[in-house]
This record gives sequence, C-alpha cells and structure tokens, in this order.
Amino acid sequence: MKKLSLILVSLIFLSNSTFASTYSSDPKMFVSELVNDAIGKLSDNNLSKEEKATFIENIAIKNVDINALGLYTLGELRKSTDKDNLKNYQQAFKKYFLKSLTSRLTDYSSNKFEIIDAEKKSSNYTIVKSKIISNENQPEIKIDWRVYTKNPNKPLIRDLIVEGLSLARTQKEEFSSILSANNNDISILISELEKFNNK
Repeated sequence: MKKLSLILVSLIFLSNSTFASTYSSDPKMFVSELVNDAIGKLSDNNLSKEEKATFIENIAIKNVDINALGLYTLGELRKSTDKDNLKNYQQAFKKYFLKSLTSRLTDYSSNKFEIIDAEKKSSNYTIVKSKIISNENQPEIKIDWRVYTKNPNKPLIRDLIVEGLSLARTQKEEFSSILSANNNDISILISELEKFNNK
C-alpha cells in the first residue's frame, strides 16, 4: 500500500498548537491558524517524537473528518456493506490513517505557509487556497483545502488538492484497486489495513 501517500504529503501542514486549542469558525482563518500552529509545534526541538505523535493524533481526530474520509475512500461499496463490516472497516481505517500520519509528520521541519484566497462553494463547503513557499529544499506547492462547514461553528478538513490532485480521490482509487483485485471483498481491504496497523 502507499500508506495514504499523497494524503500524508499534504497533511504535513495540518495540525494545531495545543490539544485544547480552538480555531476560528471562518474557513480561511481556520486553515491559517491550524497550519501556522502546526509549523510551530512540529518544529519544536524540545518535544519528543512521541509527544509530537500524540499531538498529531489529537489534532487529526479533532480537525479532520476521518469518518467521512473513510466512507468516501471505500466508494460505492459503502452502500452495500453490512453494518458490522462497515464498522470494522471504519475502525481499521482510522487506525491506519492516524498511524500513517504520525509516522510521516513527527520528523517534520518548518516551511513558510501563505493563504491566498477562499471561495465558498456552498453552504457546506469552502475551498481555501494556499501555498507552501519555495525554499532551497523544495519548490512552491499549491494546496487547496476542502473545508466542510455543515456545522458553521466547527469546520472540518475533508480533502486537500495538491497541485490539482485530490488526495481523497487518490486514496479512493488505491482502495478500489485492492477491492477490484479481490472481488470487492471488504474483508481483504480490512486485512490489508490491519497488516499495516500491526507493523
């Protein structure tokens, strides 16, 4: 598996300062506060790798719509899967997501981040446009954040589009490939997720 490869590349920029922190309900400010806190926290050399991992998990649970992401990446199979298997998948996906995230981000070093604009697509979604400013180690990276605002007081991250590529869609395609190769047997996908979780 690609270990949520592209999702994790962009989620490098997705965390916050202290576990009790709350952010603005305005999507543009929400992303700005979230990312700038992340850069400061994950660049703190006084924090151990374990402390950073705990921090990342807590922030992802609070600010990423992991359940919705899991259902989306399962594709149409989510509609026909029985409740027990769906519950097992959601549990495995959440652990997989968090483990993948922490394994990538605990060694994160700072980058300069800039919000460009925000575009309200509907009452439920706003696209926040941003970029990671280029430095000697990497080129400029454009990232669009899909912020879910059904609850206007609690925005959640549902997807990131990195240089035009939807990370949630990429993960969905990877899972679809696994399912297609195994007669849409969700137990095989769950097993693959659990193998990674138990490493």
